[in-house]
Amino acid sequence: MGRKSLYILIFSIMISALDAQTGGDNVYEFLNLSHSGLISSLGGSNVSLKTENLNLAYYNPALLNLSMDKSLALNYVNYFAGINYGMVMYSRSFPATGNFAAGLTYLNYGSFTGADPSGVITGTFHAAEYAFSMIYSREIDSLFSAGINFKPILSHLEDYTSFGFAFDIGGSFHNRSGLFSAGLAIRNIGLQVTSYAGEKKEKLPFEIQAGISGELAHAPFRFSLTMRHLEKFDLTHLYGDTIPGNNESSGFFENLARHAIFGIELIPHKNFYISAGYNYQRRRELQTEGRVGTVGFSWGFGVNSSFMKIEFGRARYHLAGSSNNFSLIVKTDMLYKRLRK
Repeated sequence: MGRKSLYILIFSIMISALDAQTGGDNVYEFLNLSHSGLISSLGGSNVSLKTENLNLAYYNPALLNLSMDKSLALNYVNYFAGINYGMVMYSRSFPATGNFAAGLTYLNYGSFTGADPSGVITGTFHAAEYAFSMIYSREIDSLFSAGINFKPILSHLEDYTSFGFAFDIGGSFHNRSGLFSAGLAIRNIGLQVTSYAGEKKEKLPFEIQAGISGELAHAPFRFSLTMRHLEKFDLTHLYGDTIPGNNESSGFFENLARHAIFGIELIPHKNFYISAGYNYQRRRELQTEGRVGTVGFSWGFGVNSSFMKIEFGRARYHLAGSSNNFSLIVKTDMLYKRLRK
């Protein structure tokens, strides 16, 4: 395929996804889950942090960099109602060609009891979804980098199977001092190739995200602002009369706030951090009328060493429960050297 034809194909896919909706109107929604303990603690999404954390490459492929070389990331999330999901990823960097990473994400819905139309138990069945990640990034110059993530997708629900693919395209910038960074990610550009039972093919959860992160020069704080769903301004839904205000036409500032995710990190030492985040849309959509509590807030912490990072993040989705994210990132070459001593 010529370069011109490739550009036309990618552009056509992007245009076909521009009217994608949010909130369960798409197939493969699991692609937007937060795997990383750090990202979960910062509100659920971040495309701008420029660090050695390999997990960040999943959210913006341009963040994959040389400092992540030979890193292995293991993530596990204890979700709701027996559901769990996770991600494993490994990276290699080659100065002459760029940075590469490969990984697998999964969502396990658990086991279910099957029955026929008359109610007779027929046994048990399982449901799970998987996405492979093949990431490539390259520095354009000392300040800018770009990346792409190709994701084949497999969804298996009882006896029904669906296959698809998605691309993420990202860009990243950081200033020379390293105190400021910014990122842009166009996520889940793709198609459902085969549907579950021959029905009409559905759209993927297409999304455009942008964010900035800033670290204070003389204080141990780093702040992040991530703007989600830039392709769609109105993020409100009609819920009926359960939550006052949610069933009304929202104004400009209400809609603007639903796009924003705020995160803050306290880094008193290079080997330890405490983090917190606030997701306004999550709070508005999952709050109850009687009590709001800490819905929409998240927190976490991490412990670092020269060859290993351990992260924990806890996000409050609803008064009924929270998710717990565990991450382990190992520099395999440094671990090997330590074991040989």
